Amino acid sequence: MMAIATTNQFWNHRLNGDDPTCPTGDNNNAWTATGSGASEVDKWWVVTDARYNVTPTSTAYTLYTMLQYTSTPDNDEVLLALDNGTYKVEVKAFGEKVKLVGATTVTSDDLDISMAEDNPVPLSLRLTLDASGNANLYLREMVEDDDAQTIYLSVAGAAGSSKDIQWGNNSGNVKWASVYMTDAGAFSPLELAPSDLATDTLLRMGLSVVETLRNSRRAHLKTHLDAGSIRYGYDLSQEMLSRSIPPFIHVVLRGLGSPTFAALGGGRIDQEYDVIIYVTTRGTTYEDAYRMGLNIVGECFDELYTTTGLNGTTDSLYEYNLELQSRLDDDVTVCTHMLTLTYMRRINMRHR
Repeated sequence: MMAIATTNQFWNHRLNGDDPTCPTGDNNNAWTATGSGASEVDKWWVVTDARYNVTPTSTAYTLYTMLQYTSTPDNDEVLLALDNGTYKVEVKAFGEKVKLVGATTVTSDDLDISMAEDNPVPLSLRLTLDASGNANLYLREMVEDDDAQTIYLSVAGAAGSSKDIQWGNNSGNVKWASVYMTDAGAFSPLELAPSDLATDTLLRMGLSVVETLRNSRRAHLKTHLDAGSIRYGYDLSQEMLSRSIPPFIHVVLRGLGSPTFAALGGGRIDQEYDVIIYVTTRGTTYEDAYRMGLNIVGECFDELYTTTGLNGTTDSLYEYNLELQSRLDDDVTVCTHMLTLTYMRRINMRHR
């Protein structure tokens, strides 16, 4: 089950190649430096001999970075480290690979961190540690492969000593493009995105609706559809839909806009979101498919109407539209009803 970041959970340390000890922007905290072998070069924070740390008060953390080697650090050089006082985990350099080190050690495949191959792909690392000592390392923000198999690295944390979050290097030459950190939880790429806009839209509206429907106790939603049959509509091509077995639900975030700025200077804005829910069914007759689909889409509406958009000042569901598909062609064998929900949310824009 996902735990998507709430509006009060955000990156409270955000660097984009600037000096970690004096970051810019609102709600953005500084790091403490050890060593002086670092400087800004062409919008990168280039480190040869420096480390940066903060001392958190919580016990679950997420540390995200994009980086590139100009010269490779020594093997077992610690690049990222999280310690919640009970458990700790480290990411160590290992040539063009990295090692995730906790109670055990796992090693990644070759990552081309030096960007030396043809058509190189920039590397991002996301290290998480929760209060129970579960540690994950996500490579390039990937969670699953094409076969729905998890592809991130995981270990149990080793014994910790004192709360600490740190990054940096004392050997090699590492270009740190960005470093983001939050001590509000251990978030996967599907729970807190590097972009605040992506979190506000896809995650908090699109994927959160998927989770709400998957967790519903209503009759058709829990008996006719498993978790794999309720998903976000990244791919609605005919080829993809033809491989799916009805009934299934696709949630799509069609777009958003901001009719008004709720504060001078745009510190807070009101955003409108259209969330579309496609319910596709098949029955012995088209009438059966139609009625089953209407029951399912009705349960979607009831679930979301009673559990989302309940705060009239900051999070409101204020409009809906339902389109019901009648059969107009003898070749049509499946029925797809479409429910559109319009939300308005007041968003704090000072977390960027």
